[in-house]
Amino acid sequence: MAAAPGLVCSLLRQLHRVDCVPFLNCAANNTIAVRFWKRPLPTLSSGIKLGFSHYSTAPLITETDDPDTLYKKVCVLVKGHDKMVLDSYEYFATLAAKELNITVDKVNEPTRKIDRLTLLKSIHIFKKHRVQYEMRTHYRCIELKHLTGSTADVYLEYIQRNLPEGVAMEVTKTMLKKLPDHLREPIWNSDSPQDEEKPV
Repeated sequence: MAAAPGLVCSLLRQLHRVDCVPFLNCAANNTIAVRFWKRPLPTLSSGIKLGFSHYSTAPLITETDDPDTLYKKVCVLVKGHDKMVLDSYEYFATLAAKELNITVDKVNEPTRKIDRLTLLKSIHIFKKHRVQYEMRTHYRCIELKHLTGSTADVYLEYIQRNLPEGVAMEVTKTMLKKLPDHLREPIWNSDSPQDEEKPV
């Protein structure tokens, strides 16, 4: 029984760091039962409960009065030298788009580009003996349509963070804009000052 208080003290020292409070219960047969009660989380004045000792009061979501940007089409062109890596990345990107409820218009494979380099096999002799090296670049094009600016930013950041090594990405966005006021009404429908100045 002499070792029990030391055990309890070391247990209390370890539990001081976590969010549980021990509740000790001494039984009649000289055994100690330890039960854990959840310590209440600290609460800010705004009513937000915090679970960590290092926290910030900065809001995670900001609201603005500016309207969100609308995109008619976002074209993601991915290129690399390994065809199997591009196949896997295409599946990942289309699956991520479906999870975010983004409309995938089409996924196509443009023709590959082959760069050939012809060199002499020997430096000094056998001028007709050549060695040819080639570098193949494969492409994938994923076209998404009808996106908002915030959805496009989240999706593109997610797929760019998971871009494999040796793969390059090019993004082309087609933005929808409001028609300017001077183009809404035809010129011939408006009364021009030149017609009023003409003598009758």
